[in-house]
Amino acid sequence: MRIYGLILAGGEGRRMGGVDKAFLPLAGRPLIAHAIDRLGPQVEELAISANGDPARFAGFGLPVLADQARQGPLSGVLAGLRWARAAGADAVVSVPVDTPFLPGDLVPRLWLAGDGGAAVAEAGGRTHPACGLWPVALADDLAAWLAAGEARVMGFAARHGAARAGFSDANAFLNLNAPDDLARAETMVRMDG
Repeated sequence: MRIYGLILAGGEGRRMGGVDKAFLPLAGRPLIAHAIDRLGPQVEELAISANGDPARFAGFGLPVLADQARQGPLSGVLAGLRWARAAGADAVVSVPVDTPFLPGDLVPRLWLAGDGGAAVAEAGGRTHPACGLWPVALADDLAAWLAAGEARVMGFAARHGAARAGFSDANAFLNLNAPDDLARAETMVRMDG
């Protein structure tokens, strides 16, 4: 099974003051570096989904995939599916760039939960659909879904009967959307260190 990874870094960071969240520092390193460290060892290849000047990611040595249509995270997932399909991969696991504590077993647990089909993470009583496994065979249907004006990740996951992979640590999916979230993450890093 060939599983590729995709870091979704295309958000506008409005609640963080419009900054590029990929480069927000956490424990002295940009969030993108944390995402690469967490997801990279679990997948065969890794790419970054982001719009704008791809040169800003040059120091990470990964392909940068731009959205063809900007309709949120699923636009990035579609770019990732097309990239992975062209390279002969079977599936893509997507994660948001602002989720720095992802589990070290995210990919295998998503794969096992979905048994080869779509799967999303669940922890703390919440579903985290941007942390999902997407078979490349879904690319054409996802393109049609977006073309029809649909953009909800959970809606697309439900359309394909995505399994839910349960994780016990809700903090593993802590999403840094606001300055308070970043401060909480810094505290968590200090407590672990």
